[in-house]
Amino acid sequence: MKRTRAELLLPASSSEVLRTAVTYGADAVYIGGESFGLRAKAKNFTMEEMRDGIAYAHARGVKIYVTANIVAHNRDLDGIERYFYELKELGPDAVIISDPGVMMMAKEILPEVDIHVSTQANSTNYATFRFWNRIGASRVVAARELTLRELKEIREQIPDDMELEAFVHGAMCISYSGRCLLSNYFTGRNSNEGSCTHPCRWKYHVVEEQRPGEYMPVEENDRGTYIFNSRDLNMIEHIPELLDAGIDSFKIEGRMKTALYVAAVARTYRLALEDYAESPERYRSRMEYYRKEIGKCTHRLFTTGFYFGSADGTSQIYDNSSYIKEYTYLGIVGDAAEDGWYQLEQKNKFSVGETIEAMVPDGSNMQATVEAIRDEDGNRMESAPHARQNLYVKLSRAPETGWLLRRKD
Repeated sequence: MKRTRAELLLPASSSEVLRTAVTYGADAVYIGGESFGLRAKAKNFTMEEMRDGIAYAHARGVKIYVTANIVAHNRDLDGIERYFYELKELGPDAVIISDPGVMMMAKEILPEVDIHVSTQANSTNYATFRFWNRIGASRVVAARELTLRELKEIREQIPDDMELEAFVHGAMCISYSGRCLLSNYFTGRNSNEGSCTHPCRWKYHVVEEQRPGEYMPVEENDRGTYIFNSRDLNMIEHIPELLDAGIDSFKIEGRMKTALYVAAVARTYRLALEDYAESPERYRSRMEYYRKEIGKCTHRLFTTGFYFGSADGTSQIYDNSSYIKEYTYLGIVGDAAEDGWYQLEQKNKFSVGETIEAMVPDGSNMQATVEAIRDEDGNRMESAPHARQNLYVKLSRAPETGWLLRRKD
């Protein structure tokens, strides 16, 4: 059965980012608690923040999925059991799991909550999808190594009511869907337990045993030495193919990314999906807009990953491990105060007189001049140099609460 609509699933590292994802078009948001997810260095959610976030999303018709997808050891099981009993009181829509034993615990403790099988489980064929479905999973997140043709065949071979989720945007792992040993080997931080230090982005040299101190570059060719450094996945130009493959949920990677990243990616994919639903011609005619907007958050060079065949040399970045950054995140508009002032928790420096941009959820961008800045005590300021300072700003054009502010670099 061909899918004509897909869920747009966004990541959130904090309550602020969760609200941003909802504002800019997410159908669902996946978040992690302080334990048992695969992003230990993300801010993550306390139980109280999770309770508030679930209530906020549900009030706006958005689902919340909670990650519990570590590869569990014996020492983890008692804590996971307690965690699931706490989640039971919060009422998330699904838990994301990769370990069969953890899945059995979730079925027993959270029978009313859907179970989604994480990409960490490396599900690469329809027989595996059927297995997960038979033991209670309503959805499986496909391994990133699958092509569109393979995904379409999986869709044809699994029950219609089973959901297929796939990553469509964000960082790619050098190893098999996250099961990397480099971080554990070099730093003692286990990527399979949520503490990856991303050594795949490092620059490497070779030292010959009899020549200590002589560093020889590791090169695939003369372009550079970052041999493990993948480009970022970007499928904004291939919405029709993704839908034709039968993907039910378009997943965006990035539970350690900023609100600017989440806003830019969520809004662009939301508009692309709506445009395509209205007419394929409208979607094709707006391609340059999608490309431009998707590039306004911090990112690496882009690739289509494995969707159209095996990755090759064009999927890697050889000469550096840096990001492309065209815009600076300034903050999210808070509540309106008197006489056109708006509350703002400042993220990066900006000054009176600068032209900045407010991201409107409908896809437009509102240019405005910073007319005035004052602190919480009412003192006027010419600039806002201190990160996370609570400020009030007055702009030449009035924004709305929840809009994200950015400045072109």
